[in-house]
Amino acid sequence: MQSKPIGVFDSGLGGLTVVKELIKDLPNEDILFLGDTARVPYGTRSKEVVQKFSLEDANFLLSKNVKCIVIACNTSSALAGGLLKSKMEIPVFDVIAPATREAKRVSKTGNIGVIGTRGTIDSGAYKVLYSKNCPLFVPFIEEGEINSPALKILVKSYLSTLKGKIDTLIMGCTHYPIIENLIRNEVTKDVILVNPGKCVSKDVKNYLIKNNMLNGQNKNGDIKYFVTDLTERFVKVAEIFLEEKIKGKIYMVSINS
Repeated sequence: MQSKPIGVFDSGLGGLTVVKELIKDLPNEDILFLGDTARVPYGTRSKEVVQKFSLEDANFLLSKNVKCIVIACNTSSALAGGLLKSKMEIPVFDVIAPATREAKRVSKTGNIGVIGTRGTIDSGAYKVLYSKNCPLFVPFIEEGEINSPALKILVKSYLSTLKGKIDTLIMGCTHYPIIENLIRNEVTKDVILVNPGKCVSKDVKNYLIKNNMLNGQNKNGDIKYFVTDLTERFVKVAEIFLEEKIKGKIYMVSINS
């Protein structure tokens, strides 16, 4: 089990924010990332479709002999997390529980907000006082339009309803840390931003240590990237965000059942 890779999946490139944190916290671990780029986004889909896609994603990673699975997608975590945990014979981590726990730990007033996709927010998985769905963030990020004037207007519009009401904000979609600077500019400076990727990465690390599942080899972990649709745009945006070249490490696969 120790030498097996960690499996991570997301609907698109947002899950790379989780991969980035896992690399920091667990530099010796091999990681397999699956981005279902052919079917992104999940946030607008029905619960039944999200569960179907998520199960296919998890089964693909299971076929690669991973030792645990990280659901690096809030929508999948909300709508399919329980299903995957009941069906998989290896540990499955979602991003919602650790992010909620961290938000409650750092909030001084209990006035916690969450922003996310329509699927995540409508699920009610985040038990906090304030919530706002931001359905257009993911398409902008997936297109690499992270500095566009239109996105800045959207951020301002979406977050206006939360301004002055919260002291802590959960970025309830793993895409959102990519535009953390834009989000930060639209909330009061003392509002604490919670990144689910950082929270779940710490949970994974603690679990692996506790259960003697850390890779004991003294080496840098090997990262492989799988996508269901490979475009130059995806590679470009992923490399900008990860701050490293991934050509030669990225493969297109088919996971449809």
